[in-house]
Amino acid sequence: MLAINATFIGQFIVLLVLLWFIYKVVVPMLAGPIEERQRKIALGLAAAEKGQQELVQANDRAEAIIREARERAGLVIDQAQHRANDLIEQAKASASAEGQRLVAAAAQQIELDTARAREGLRREVARIAISAASKVLEREIDPRTHAELLSKLATQI
Repeated sequence: MLAINATFIGQFIVLLVLLWFIYKVVVPMLAGPIEERQRKIALGLAAAEKGQQELVQANDRAEAIIREARERAGLVIDQAQHRANDLIEQAKASASAEGQRLVAAAAQQIELDTARAREGLRREVARIAISAASKVLEREIDPRTHAELLSKLATQI
């Protein structure tokens, strides 16, 4: 059986004092650094969570900025295309107007050259007619001579 004697009671009291000492001295010495480490871990986890949220927000902002930039680029491209089309139309209109002006100038020049040529031909025909008439008047008029003169006049014209 178990004999409860003074030695057992003394050992039990020493055990209780030792447990009390560990609880009052050793546990707080170990608990402080453990709690500090837990606090640092909790702060690190909170900072990581906050960083994760900021990363998500930054990604959302970046996507919005990229979307806006793409929209602006599309608008700029559309405006440039419209401007290019306008410039092409202006160039076509200008070229058409210049072509019409050149055609009108060429037609006017042709008309002028035609008028000059006609005037020159009239003068030449008049000169030939006068020359033929003077030759006819110098010669006697018989049908054979008359036919020869008309033939020469026709070849000269």
